[in-house]
Amino acid sequence: MYLPFSRAGKFRASSSLVDESMAEKALIEKVRQRFPSEVLDSRVFRDEVTLVVRKDAIVEIIRYLHDDLAFDLLTDLCGVDHFPSHPRFEVVYHLYSLKQNDRVRIKASLEEGETISTVESIWKGANWYERETFDLFGIVFENHSNLKRILLWDEFDGHPLRKDFPTEGRDFEKPVIPDG
Repeated sequence: MYLPFSRAGKFRASSSLVDESMAEKALIEKVRQRFPSEVLDSRVFRDEVTLVVRKDAIVEIIRYLHDDLAFDLLTDLCGVDHFPSHPRFEVVYHLYSLKQNDRVRIKASLEEGETISTVESIWKGANWYERETFDLFGIVFENHSNLKRILLWDEFDGHPLRKDFPTEGRDFEKPVIPDG
């Protein structure tokens, strides 16, 4: 008998895989019913739900997941550069429900020069994640309370996790460490 390892840390018989899949499909269906035109795609892979949503609805969808579906922890927020494809960027939100021991991933795509709303009003800790994404990818978060570099110095030229950033750096004649 095949006994996959569950997220709760206990072995379960394969018959409970059906229940797990049904719970994940129910989550997708709840979000799709609440936001029918904002959810562009959904999938389940390795017991984790991924929802691809319109960037303009990100705050409303994440607030719904937080307030109504108990996804109370933002475990990560990051950027992805799909250069040279379009749309170029994705912002990915990884949410966790302590109550349900469940995870969901939310993805929103945007082109270079477009902005996406901050989720600081839901999680204050999103401030740092969004600043890191801004610093390394150049993705701008609207209404952010303090959108400035967090890892690199203010005068740094560029965003080093973009795929078009030169792997050797911009210019060897410039100092790597800021003056002062």
